[in-house]
Amino acid sequence: MKNGREIQEAILAVSIKDADAPAVYHALPLAARVEVLKGLNASGRRSLTRLLKDSRKKSFAAAEKRFLRLAKERISTPVYLLDEMLIEENMRLLRYVKDRTGCKVLHALKAYASFATFPMMRRYLDGTCASGLNEAKLGKEEFRKEVHTFAAAYKEEEIDQILGYSDTIIFNSFYQLEEYGERAKKSGLEIGLRVNPGHSEVATKMYDPCAPASRLGITHNAAREEFPKYAHLISGLHFHAMCEQNSDVLERILASFERLYGEYIKGLKWVNFGGGHHITRDNYDLERLIRTVNKFKKQYNVQVYLEPGEASVYNAGVLITSVLDIVKNRMQIAILDASAETHMPDVLLMPYRPHVLGSAPANEKHYTYRLTGPSCLAGDVMGDYSLDRPLQRGNRLVFSDMALYSIVKNTTFNGISLPDIAVLRKRGKLEIVKRFGYNDYKGRQS
Repeated sequence: MKNGREIQEAILAVSIKDADAPAVYHALPLAARVEVLKGLNASGRRSLTRLLKDSRKKSFAAAEKRFLRLAKERISTPVYLLDEMLIEENMRLLRYVKDRTGCKVLHALKAYASFATFPMMRRYLDGTCASGLNEAKLGKEEFRKEVHTFAAAYKEEEIDQILGYSDTIIFNSFYQLEEYGERAKKSGLEIGLRVNPGHSEVATKMYDPCAPASRLGITHNAAREEFPKYAHLISGLHFHAMCEQNSDVLERILASFERLYGEYIKGLKWVNFGGGHHITRDNYDLERLIRTVNKFKKQYNVQVYLEPGEASVYNAGVLITSVLDIVKNRMQIAILDASAETHMPDVLLMPYRPHVLGSAPANEKHYTYRLTGPSCLAGDVMGDYSLDRPLQRGNRLVFSDMALYSIVKNTTFNGISLPDIAVLRKRGKLEIVKRFGYNDYKGRQS
């Protein structure tokens, strides 16, 4: 076999826990990576997992200095800065899950749709999952691999276009399956049903697809009554019940899913475990995920899909902002050219306090400031932060983990311009891929 020497070198590097083992492994083609995994015992595969995670962690730690350096250079603000090298680190870890399990991984466009990085991402992933017509079209045009589309309900005037852009369509009710299922089948698509797995552990109910009275997913009672009638149309089942969670939560969800829907799985082609898997987080239990997927595949003989969104770009992008003014009202208040309300809406919606590189919680360091946006919303506040040095007007601040759910959700409220989008390419080249202005605001008005 070709690459025989490289395979043995990779196995040896893992066996002696060489820090260069991840680079050796990643450089191999798929067939050779599979041979490496076969050549390692269970302990060796666990060692490879640790080495891969440690390598990724070092890359992300080094990137913080890179972001701070770039913020000081002549770059217009506000700007979302996407680090293609870090996104690729996440891609490699997702591909490793594929190598170990044979599952397919789709990128969820709802979390991140900046297609300037898609040429690199599609080398690692199997396609995209879409939430409707526009995402399906973007996935087909820019990612150019499988497109799986799910919507809570489809519109008659859009369904034919959706079918044209999709490879798989997933229905949320038997009514919608009755309306469009035969049309989808004739178009050559695979058809799935989203079901409610009957268990979730999402703390914030707004983000819990299995909360009481949720509209998302066919219930077990409905499936028991209607599934046999439509079984001939159905290729797979889809569930989604996670949000930024670890693989132990997936195990418990899967146990409930199997108890409720296990009788329908046999004879299907695939089961989609949905998104919300924080696979690229440092403390994510990757080995547990791999065991869980492999066990399920062996028991039911189906293709398993995962559709993470956040995990694709987790911690791989920042929002760089400038201090416009500093005012005092019981405390020091910095007004920035970036806005929580318009540029990072989940800060207020989730809510959460985004991290600023080099900062600490209020009063831990010598100088404490409330960081705020320029909009007229009184609550346009990111939070209270302490710094080693006093802020000056014109200083730059860097908010971390801003690639996900920021660019896709931002608004032009108050006529505030959207931040530029920049990509730091692999060889260190900084490329401004999108600038926004007045016409982007005006074009959304009547």
